[in-house]
Amino acid sequence: MGLSSWRLVVAAGAGFALALEALPWLVRWLLAGRRPRREVLFFPSQVTCTEALLQTPGLPSGPPSGCPCSLPHSESSLSRLLRALLAARSSLELCLFAFSSPQLGRAVQLLHQRGVRVRVITDCDYMALNGSQIGLLRKAGKPPPPPPPEVFTRGGAEVAEDLVDAPADWSKTGIQVRHDQDLGYMHHKFAIIDKKVLITGSLNWTTQAIQNNRENVLIMEDTEYVRLFLEEFERIWEEFDPTKYSFFPQKQRGH
Repeated sequence: MGLSSWRLVVAAGAGFALALEALPWLVRWLLAGRRPRREVLFFPSQVTCTEALLQTPGLPSGPPSGCPCSLPHSESSLSRLLRALLAARSSLELCLFAFSSPQLGRAVQLLHQRGVRVRVITDCDYMALNGSQIGLLRKAGKPPPPPPPEVFTRGGAEVAEDLVDAPADWSKTGIQVRHDQDLGYMHHKFAIIDKKVLITGSLNWTTQAIQNNRENVLIMEDTEYVRLFLEEFERIWEEFDPTKYSFFPQKQRGH
């Protein structure tokens, strides 16, 4: 190898070493340029059309102005909350005292249909009220009953084989819901999106709260806060495991 070739190799090696040294700085610079999400929503929300946000997968999604309804097609606190929810790609944890908003219920079902793993913790009394979305979520995406097993002969003996395998994704099962069984209320109101974004505040996910009450919602990307809320969710999820229920009658809750 000639002298010029050696110089070329040395120069290339030096350039590669400098690039490796600069890579951590470049990553920090890129991350610093993207500010973590911080958004505050106040309610009551203006009543606006949210149909464009809640298109069923597979259907064409036109602009909001394509909806023929007479409602305003502008942004509102509710539409911004829906956008935050619908950004979920892998997981959604909901810990809610009351959940009866049809729009928020549709958004959660859409995520479930897309294959996002959804888990819900709620209050046992309020989940049974008229208009609650919990029953619809539990039934969302559940397949019809499987056909009877096929019977065939193997080695001279009749063998039954189930033709339906376990679902390959979350959209093939109902949304998982757990609730309390004690005297106190499950009064939390928070959601965790993709284990990265926290939504919390005073808002119950009900039409009454969204359209009439003075409420607040904070949407944030913060690793430490998300970790703490996720730990609380997992603790309650384990505590409300139905296999641990006592099924003994309890005293009526106080108000």
